[in-house]
Amino acid sequence: MTAAPIRSTGRSLPTLADVAARAGVSTATADRALNGRPGVRPATLRRVLNAANELGYITDVGERISALAKPLRLAFLLPSGENSFLGMLGRLIARGQDQLAGFNMRARVEYIEGFRPDLLAQELKRIGREVDGIAFMALEHPLVREAVDLLAERGVPTVALISDIANSARVAYVGLDNRAAGRTAGYLIARFIGDRPAKVAMIVGSLSYRAHEEREMGFLHLFQELFPAIEVVGLREGQDDEARNYRQTKMLLAQHPDLAGIYNIGGGPEGVARALKEAGRQHEVVFVGHGLTAETRGLLIEGAMDAVITQNPQATLMDSVSIFANLRAGRPAAEGVERPRSEIILRENLP
Repeated sequence: MTAAPIRSTGRSLPTLADVAARAGVSTATADRALNGRPGVRPATLRRVLNAANELGYITDVGERISALAKPLRLAFLLPSGENSFLGMLGRLIARGQDQLAGFNMRARVEYIEGFRPDLLAQELKRIGREVDGIAFMALEHPLVREAVDLLAERGVPTVALISDIANSARVAYVGLDNRAAGRTAGYLIARFIGDRPAKVAMIVGSLSYRAHEEREMGFLHLFQELFPAIEVVGLREGQDDEARNYRQTKMLLAQHPDLAGIYNIGGGPEGVARALKEAGRQHEVVFVGHGLTAETRGLLIEGAMDAVITQNPQATLMDSVSIFANLRAGRPAAEGVERPRSEIILRENLP
């Protein structure tokens, strides 16, 4: 809602600058407070609203304070398991309560067994009775879509994180363009291999994740379009599990002794690297994956991994916060929220 000054006969109309001066804040802060934008602490918000009321700049201060006084309750629902990037995101959210308090929000993190659409749908509906909004890593499944639509009908908005869900009533998606990410991985591997015939393979967490499916599609299309001499020999599911990825990589190396590259679409990169090192091929097979974590950082440094495509977990959290703040203020969900950009991390440019 945009604040409008109340006309007063016989004196000049109060301005935003007058409100800011009376509240002892900048005009930018006063503007954010009066228009419900994120980044204003509750105490500052009340000071600005009271100043605006005293000057006659607004008259509905009581209603605004009442609406904004109650913290927005959020839940982040993430799959449990060995995916280090998701674990890092969960810890970041759990430690960010003071930061969230500045937006008058509270958040909790819950973990559920991954790759279980029935369980995800059940938990969405359960948690939706306890919070004002949910951010979650979506599985592409009718049960999950039905749960999201049901929550929307109840007035509980949902935001898809990392992996989206099609044709649903979720209010926004916070994550990479995954088809582009897959193409990027393919391009990196092809450039590392060079101009020669070769074989490459993929290990996916699960194609139940739209993100993983789109990465696979982008990867395949890149080679078909630009590098037809490089053959993609197979796709294996590792469910983001280190032990599964280890076994899948060993089988790939046994079936294709001339394998030149591996794209790990999901988590569990340590398993891939362990199999490569046991075979003495960690410096021969190009290995590209996702998510800069302590584990992938170590693999990059030792040379077992060649590149990591990642996104900033702090930006993921703050984009989610901005979306829920927009909804609370009656603005479009994605207003002012830019789509996350992928970063390519090599050993030589580690942050």
